[in-house]
Amino acid sequence: MRAPIAVLCVFLVIFCQEAFCSFSPPSSKSREYYAKFKKIIAAKSKPLVTLQANGLKQDGRVFYPIGYGADPTGAKDSSAAILNALADAFKVSSGLELLRGVHDLGGAVIDLQGASYKIDHPIRLPAQGGGNVVIKSGSLRASSLFPGNRHLIEIWSPSSQNTVGFYYEDITFHDILFDSSFRGGGIYVIDSVRIRIDNCFFIHFSTQGIVVERGHETLVSNTFLGQYLTVGGDKREKSFTGTGIKLASNDNVITDVVIFSAAIGLAISGQANMITGVHCYNKATYWGGIGILVDLPGNSQTRIDNCYLDYNAIVLKDPVQVHVSNVYFLGDGNIVLKSVKGQISGLNIVDNMFTGNAKANAPIVKLDGVFSNIDQVVVDRNTVNGMALKSTIGKSTIKGNGTKWTTDFSQVLLFPNKINHVQYSFYVRGRSGIPAHAVTNVTGNFVTVESDKAVDGVVSVEVDQYNRGGEISLYN
Repeated sequence: MRAPIAVLCVFLVIFCQEAFCSFSPPSSKSREYYAKFKKIIAAKSKPLVTLQANGLKQDGRVFYPIGYGADPTGAKDSSAAILNALADAFKVSSGLELLRGVHDLGGAVIDLQGASYKIDHPIRLPAQGGGNVVIKSGSLRASSLFPGNRHLIEIWSPSSQNTVGFYYEDITFHDILFDSSFRGGGIYVIDSVRIRIDNCFFIHFSTQGIVVERGHETLVSNTFLGQYLTVGGDKREKSFTGTGIKLASNDNVITDVVIFSAAIGLAISGQANMITGVHCYNKATYWGGIGILVDLPGNSQTRIDNCYLDYNAIVLKDPVQVHVSNVYFLGDGNIVLKSVKGQISGLNIVDNMFTGNAKANAPIVKLDGVFSNIDQVVVDRNTVNGMALKSTIGKSTIKGNGTKWTTDFSQVLLFPNKINHVQYSFYVRGRSGIPAHAVTNVTGNFVTVESDKAVDGVVSVEVDQYNRGGEISLYN
């Protein structure tokens, strides 16, 4: 680095000298240094056409598909060239292993060099597997010949069909645009661990932008996905199809992701996944869209935190151990609990914000079907504007002069005819004395308190629908 810096300094000195002597023509010496400076800069830059002409395939552990014959203009198919570059990269072994049987490739890099490549065939990583590889900086665009049921990049080994194991580890994709041209999807990952997809852009997929099956610990971050390029209010919205991200795998993290057009933003059918900072405006609920679908009935184990559901919903099928918090729901976006076998257990929906159309009065949490097996459910501390509040906790204060005070919690409580605990206080106004009083009826989410004589009373009642596993309400 010293030589270029020295030349740059000399050039700057000459430039300053000529600035002070601007009334005299530039000296031949300055022109000589300037010519040398341009030659150095030209030598340091490697135009794509030069790399292709010179056939530079590899520089250390960095591999250039253009050197293998890939067309950086996107006019011709570059599938074979990229596959050949990958094949050579996966042969460069450090002699070490990551997980057992996964060869450490020592930080090999496939550099797409900011070019746009036409892809006729899926780019599948070499079958023998490997890890410690980076693929970066370019655009992959499916051609009209690309098979509609495949993905632009596929990480899977034929061995997955016969044995259970991991074949790829520590593969990183960053700064790549995946344009599926409405033919198939973007990335398909199977039986792999610790895969990173960062700062990528997925468009025009007909199936899925990203699919992860089996394996675990795939991280998707700082990424945008959309079937169509739109910023909302698109006339085609009701026709959006496909899924932004499909997770049929465990222990993955999706963070700081925007899904701007698809029928389903994020579909989860694996366990212990963490979703945070995700903005879904992929397709409005009005048109049948779903922002986040947790589709593992009875065994969900999913955390959704600090997300933004923009005119669409989170749908949870028979949720078991699911946590939803700090989420902003706009445009009647809500949470739908969908019954498959009628089970809900360990569900927390707390500290969220809901904003909607007051005329529609949509519930913030909606039951789709009948649930008969319910325990450990908390829906509380949510703020609501223009929607119907639903909760598993109800509080009410009523006043009256008489012997009976009845409180109706049916509009607030989430589950019908289910009260597990009741607490109340009885305040007598005036000097009429303190009567005998008691709760006399708990039915259909109504609570009745009665006294043995007429008084001017204020009754405050608090109820909840929480019960531990196996605990049975004594009121029903």
